Amino acid sequence: MRFEIPADKHLVHEMTLPIRWGDMDAMGHVNNTVYFRYLEIARLDWLGRIAALPNPLGEGPVIVNAFCNFHLQLSFPGDVLARSYVRNPGRSSFDFYTTLERVDEPGVIYAAGGAKTVWIDGPRQKSIAMPDWLRAHLLAGTAPDAA
Repeated sequence: MRFEIPADKHLVHEMTLPIRWGDMDAMGHVNNTVYFRYLEIARLDWLGRIAALPNPLGEGPVIVNAFCNFHLQLSFPGDVLARSYVRNPGRSSFDFYTTLERVDEPGVIYAAGGAKTVWIDGPRQKSIAMPDWLRAHLLAGTAPDAA
């Protein structure tokens, strides 16, 4: 079963990640769990840049589901370009997607994943309305570092 990434999404972040020798498994390609780590690194890097990191003692984002579609096998050596997108901001949640491609093969998607992100009150462990500044950022669609 494949989860499709919608076309109507907004680019918010790009970053490059090195493929490390230790990321590979016995089959000679990046282990499936590491793809999720790449998605997490991209998501947290973006959240850090917009000052919205998870905060268990206050408000912040958590993910309530995650998926990854594996299209091609990544292998060492190389660098991965992670492009992250947002879509569908609601009262307390939004969709976050990331595509992974090799820097030396522009436009060839090796994997694509996403997560439903919910804004919560950490101490109460309850969803709450996301701040107006975050909603405005999500609706604008492009972060300064995505240009």
